[in-house]
Amino acid sequence: MGLSERARHLLVQCALLVLLAALVWFALANLLHNLQSRAITIGFDYLSQEAGFEIAESLLDYDASQSYGRAFAVGLFNTLFVSVLAILGASLLGLLLGVARLSTNWLLRTCATLYIESIRNVPLLLQLLLWYGALTELLPAAEHAFQLGAVFLSQRGLAMPWPIAPAGWSSALIDGAWSVSYPVLGSFGFEGGKTVSPEFAALCFGLSIYAAAFIAEIIRGGILAVPRGQIDAAQALGLTRRQTLRLIVLPQAMRVIIPPLTSQYLNLIKNSSLAVAIGYPDLVSVSSTTLNQTGQAIEAMGLMMLVYLLISLSISALMNGLNRRAQLASR
Repeated sequence: MGLSERARHLLVQCALLVLLAALVWFALANLLHNLQSRAITIGFDYLSQEAGFEIAESLLDYDASQSYGRAFAVGLFNTLFVSVLAILGASLLGLLLGVARLSTNWLLRTCATLYIESIRNVPLLLQLLLWYGALTELLPAAEHAFQLGAVFLSQRGLAMPWPIAPAGWSSALIDGAWSVSYPVLGSFGFEGGKTVSPEFAALCFGLSIYAAAFIAEIIRGGILAVPRGQIDAAQALGLTRRQTLRLIVLPQAMRVIIPPLTSQYLNLIKNSSLAVAIGYPDLVSVSSTTLNQTGQAIEAMGLMMLVYLLISLSISALMNGLNRRAQLASR
C-alpha cells in the first residue's frame, strides 16, 4: 500500500531537516578542527581588555585606556544616532517628494521626478564619497571658516556652542548651573563647543538623500492607492487640497505605505555600515579595528551580526505595530 500524499510530504521535509542538520554539524566540526589546529581560542574575554585606540567621535565618554567592550558600545551608539537622524530626514524629505510627484505644477513635478530617478540609480557608496569630498574640499580651511555669530563652518565640520551640564546632573543632587561652551579656533581646529564632523554630516546627509528617493515612490504609490471617490467627496465637502491630503488621503494611504517603508528603514540602518568608507567610527569601523588588534574574528563578526539582527527585529516589531493600528483605523 503506497504512502499518502501528506505522508510523502512529511517524509521529504524530515529528510531535508536531517540533511540540514548534517551540514550544520559538518560546518561546526570543521570550524572547531581548524581553530584547534591553529591554537585559536574562542571567547569574549577580550571585551574587558584595554582597547588602546582612540575614537574620533563618541556620544559616550571614551578614551584609549578603556575596554574593547566600551569601544564597541561607542560604535553601536554612533550607528544608532546617525541612523535615527537619517530615518527622520529621509521620511520628511520622502513625504515632500512623494507629494511633489503628484503635484499639478509641472516644474515641481518634474524636479521631483529628476531627483528621484537620479538618486535611485547611483550607488550609495559613490554618493557618500561625493558628499564627503564636497564637504572636505569645497569648504574653506578652519582659519577661514564661514562664521555666523558663534557658529563656524569649515573643512573641519560645523562648530557650534554647546551646553555643559553641572556636576551631578545625572543624580538626585545637582551642584551648580548649566553653562555654555563656545568653539574657539586652536592649533588643530576648533576647541570647545560641539563640532559636527564632515564624516558624520556626509553619512547622515547621504543616507537621508538616498533613502528619501525610495520613500518618495512608496508615498506616491500609497496616495494613488486611495480611491478617487474619497478625494472627490472631500472636495465636495469644501476641504482644501492640504486638508484633503492630511485628513483623508494620508491616513488611508498608510496601510499601503507602512510595509514597504519598513523595508526602507531596515535598508537604511544596514547601509549605515558604509560609514567605514568615509572614516566615520560606526559599529563596523570600531569592530574592524578590534578584530585587527585581537584576532577574534568570529566573535567580532558574530557580535556585529547579532546587533544588526536585534536592531532590525526591533524596527520590524515597531513598524508592524503601527501597521496593525493603521489597518484597524481604516475599517
